Amino acid sequence: MNPGLLLISLAAISWGTTGVTMTLLARETSAGPLLVGFVRMAVAAPLLLVAARVAEGPWRLGWRRDGLACLALGAFMAAYQVCYFSAVALTGIAVTALLAICSAPLMIALLAVLWLGERLTPQLALSLAMGVVGTGLLVTRPGEAGAIGSAFLPGAGLALGAGLAYALYAVVAKASLGRVAPLPLAALTFSVAAVALTPVLLGESRVIAQLAAGWALFLYLGVVPTALAYTLYTLGLRRTPATVAGIVTLLEPLTATALGVGLFGERLGVGGVFGAVLLLGAIALLALKRGA
Repeated sequence: MNPGLLLISLAAISWGTTGVTMTLLARETSAGPLLVGFVRMAVAAPLLLVAARVAEGPWRLGWRRDGLACLALGAFMAAYQVCYFSAVALTGIAVTALLAICSAPLMIALLAVLWLGERLTPQLALSLAMGVVGTGLLVTRPGEAGAIGSAFLPGAGLALGAGLAYALYAVVAKASLGRVAPLPLAALTFSVAAVALTPVLLGESRVIAQLAAGWALFLYLGVVPTALAYTLYTLGLRRTPATVAGIVTLLEPLTATALGVGLFGERLGVGGVFGAVLLLGAIALLALKRGA
């Protein structure tokens, strides 16, 4: 596997541990998901700022263009947290994951063609279709979708909004990496996202007590699947087409499912197994295409 695909794969696998960590946090604290999202950004931002300063030295940014891009990226990252977790509250985990995770690669592919001038070759289109269908089968469990009630449409809209926010993040980041080094870009993005999410603290009670109760898990979330993972993702994105990166990040739900089966005894039906095979086949097709 070439270096770009490898870096993005490692990032996606790291993101896949977030669900397990959230499950453990729910046992230890009563922290709401938006508080968790804020803490991820708040822990990651200073780490990335220090790492970028050490690795890159003084930054040279064209603030009129690159500064606006960093503001947009931070806003997209914050919007993803708000939309995704708000959708979970309205439609449940299964529907939200299905709509948000499966729509993002499709939106990335469309935006990459229109904005970045990438070509959607037949082999890439096949890999995209395999990845999206495989992920759909993987994250959908019989009986988990729930009944369609009055909250379904706004919840579905928020889930699709999360997919769009992530797609915009990926495409704008890809466009910016031709001018800005990966670490400064990630550092500024997460700093903006942390500031944008600060108002969620107003809706939380006993914030200090919750942070103290789950400090190790909060620290892990901020360091590994956030600061480290997004550094790897940004480094990989610099040398990988945005559409390809979008497909490879579907390893996130595969990792989360594998951990659920291995650690919590969750069951994976025939459809889920077939979905995992399709998803792995999509990644293998990408690796072969890129000369691995």
